[in-house]
Amino acid sequence: PVRFMARELEPLLDDSRRLVAGFVGGDPAGLAFVTNATAAVNAVVRSLDLDLNDELLTTTHEYNACRNALDYVATLAGARVVAVDIPFPIDSPDTVVERLVEAVSPRTKFVLVDHVTSQTGLVFPVERIVAEMSNRGIDVMVDGAHAPGMLPLDLNSLGASWYTGNLHKWVCAPKGAAFLYSRKDRRRVRPIAISHGANSSRHDRSRYHLEFDWPGTFDPSAWLAVPEAIRFIASLVPGGWREVMQRNHELALRGRDILLDALGVPQPAPDVMIGSMAAVPLPDGTSTAAPSLYGDPLQDALLDRHRIEVPVIAFPAPPKRLVRVSAQLFNEENEYIRLADALRTELPAATA
Repeated sequence: PVRFMARELEPLLDDSRRLVAGFVGGDPAGLAFVTNATAAVNAVVRSLDLDLNDELLTTTHEYNACRNALDYVATLAGARVVAVDIPFPIDSPDTVVERLVEAVSPRTKFVLVDHVTSQTGLVFPVERIVAEMSNRGIDVMVDGAHAPGMLPLDLNSLGASWYTGNLHKWVCAPKGAAFLYSRKDRRRVRPIAISHGANSSRHDRSRYHLEFDWPGTFDPSAWLAVPEAIRFIASLVPGGWREVMQRNHELALRGRDILLDALGVPQPAPDVMIGSMAAVPLPDGTSTAAPSLYGDPLQDALLDRHRIEVPVIAFPAPPKRLVRVSAQLFNEENEYIRLADALRTELPAATA
């Protein structure tokens, strides 16, 4: 174990890093492995130099854990978090850009924006958002927790100050595999665990990698398994990752449309804002129902009585709610038909 951690791990991490960087279109020097996107967001926002005059801009779709990180650092510094309301249903990606730009003020220091929103499954136009904010001298971190393996990425061209993505979702690597990508002029970010790299006297590696690559003794298996996950998923269809992404996108749209027809709900977002997930509004829930582990008893009913695991999400706030479906290679169209039938059965009781 000493030999592996001290002598063998670094070159193995470098090999994995090069392959992942190629997969997401980035420079290996800017890619650091982390356990999840939440850890990356925490690392970046806790490295910001904030004061009382600063505003941190995000949207009402931001993932709860990452919004909590923003609130935490803002409280410490006396700064202010501004959450821009992005509607759902939504008619155009232009709405996202316009509302974010309108919310910019002379105090805006930092923007945290989803690439693919967790609650609503929307693909935000991050290229346009990054360009608009860069023109104003504002740093942008893109929370791409769901994007790798769902959407083609070219992080060098995107030009965000920071980008994070999970690799345990659409890439199907083990839990605990994610990355933080930092632009060349923004690599002074510190990991959430300050460890041996902070005062290392080595000069053969960047301070960025010295700190992130060894956050204390840990199991690096998930990070080292990512290249095989990328290779394996690509091998399952003739067209490789391009076909994987296209197949999943088309199936997500079919699954969404099956639910829309079954529930009599209009399309809540244009196809261009859908990747491999899609959210469909549900009838309002009831405040008298006993909450489940995930908040809405409908989610438990779908699993317990129909053997369907699918998130039922309160958005933007109870009693409003939606169901969010995903599409991966192992899914088939008849599964969405089963879900539609189950919803028709359960919704009268769930809204009584």
